Amino acid sequence: MQLELKTPASFQDNLVPKGTRLVGWTALVQAFGLQSPVRQPSCVSEKHVRGSQRETGGFRVFDKRYLPGDQVSDHLTFALRHEPIDLLILKRAFEAVPKAVLEEFVRATPTGTQSRRAWFFYETLTGQTLDIGDAPNVKAVEALDPKAYFTGKAKLSRRHKVRDNLLGSGDWCPVIRKTEQLKAFTALGLAGRATETVGHTGRHLLTRAASFLLLADSRASFEIEGERAPRSRLERWGKAMLQAGKNLLTLEEIIRLHRILIEDSRFVFPGLRPDGVFLGERDHLNDPLPEFIGARPEDLEALCTGMLAANQRMRNDDLDPVLQAAATAFGFIYVHPFQDGNGRMHRCLIHHILAERKLTPEGMVFPVSSVMLDRIDDYRRTLQAHSMPLMDFIEWRPTADHNVEVLNHTADLYRYFDCTEQAEFLYACVQRTVEHDLPREIEYLRRHDEAMARIMEMIDMPDRLAQNLILFIRQNDGKLSKRKREKDFSTLTDAEVQELEGIVKDVFAGFDAEGVRIIGLSE
Repeated sequence: MQLELKTPASFQDNLVPKGTRLVGWTALVQAFGLQSPVRQPSCVSEKHVRGSQRETGGFRVFDKRYLPGDQVSDHLTFALRHEPIDLLILKRAFEAVPKAVLEEFVRATPTGTQSRRAWFFYETLTGQTLDIGDAPNVKAVEALDPKAYFTGKAKLSRRHKVRDNLLGSGDWCPVIRKTEQLKAFTALGLAGRATETVGHTGRHLLTRAASFLLLADSRASFEIEGERAPRSRLERWGKAMLQAGKNLLTLEEIIRLHRILIEDSRFVFPGLRPDGVFLGERDHLNDPLPEFIGARPEDLEALCTGMLAANQRMRNDDLDPVLQAAATAFGFIYVHPFQDGNGRMHRCLIHHILAERKLTPEGMVFPVSSVMLDRIDDYRRTLQAHSMPLMDFIEWRPTADHNVEVLNHTADLYRYFDCTEQAEFLYACVQRTVEHDLPREIEYLRRHDEAMARIMEMIDMPDRLAQNLILFIRQNDGKLSKRKREKDFSTLTDAEVQELEGIVKDVFAGFDAEGVRIIGLSE
């Protein structure tokens, strides 16, 4: 089947470089009008390109030697060979191309690497079977190149002679590319570092550090959503967080945790939402101005089932825990299955998977949400990197109750996604918690205890007052302010104050005031 393809002036809001022709995923999307964003559009130049390819205006421009033919199979082969895999485009192309065309492609090259991969992906993604006998006895190929992607344990598909090493299935399948950054992250051995830090810490000190880190993470998770929850609500959510990894991650377990989060269900539906949901603003009539729209309510159960099945496969295949957490938790937030609390449940899923996979020491929660709050702009950009391009392919209308109703079939927009950028962001957050926040909190508590002991040796005062004294001195660059002294420590002599300031300075020498941030939550 030949593509009737004319190179347009622009493609999905990007100007097409002059003297080029669209190829691969871009050509298929353009030719068939596929409802899918192309994250990295490609074209082939009419001239030679130094180094075979270059980046120009958002396009990947290949040397003229790469120019394929005009057949669908030519561009499909080009995409599978030279471009990052895009399962959403692949499935929509399969739906647009007559089965006979794909059958002809496979029959023409029954032992070809790309024809067998295309055949495997067709039957995996569509659930349909091509009218072709099983592949001949030939060396099996990988569905995804293990040098370019993080993969699951390969399972041979004898029909296609393709080793299925996907992270999911046709119902739900994230993709994570092996970038240099992710290869470096996965080589850090963060689980071992966390265990080593914890192993060198006494049980009493460790228990207190775990308590403070949990409270910090709980508070940050609410603040990310623009809420300042009361202490009672933080503690209730913290107790739920400590259950992370203890129960199998099922839809029932996620709904149970959601009910703990949403204590008052009078105004929030307690389960998978029965209506639409959007993120964004409202106009002067209270009608929605969405920046992103979640999956249709009728698709939620199937999407969540696929997500959880993929999560189980990644777990069973021993995928790096942080990569698994990124794929599942970010997939969840894009679906947005609840009326409220999706962001906090998304971060709870991260903790669940890290705990279940033993990356987090037992009884401890890494304050990943605290890092996300500190890097809130990066966090939002990471979320939007996948979600915003999808909006052009979601047809919707406002409802009478000022919500949104999705008019087209959108399930595949959430089902297949590249999670590389999200994995890089999450790994950076986990790295900071392991290499900075955890040892820093432990060190702060150790110094805090030493300061408390020395203060008590000098003056007998209540623990709470001594703790406040340390906090006030540290917050005021090593000096007890006149206001605090007059209010709480008026009975101390000038010499005593000077000696107490010296104790705090000595104990916390080389430890800047930033260390107060987490411990201060206990006040």
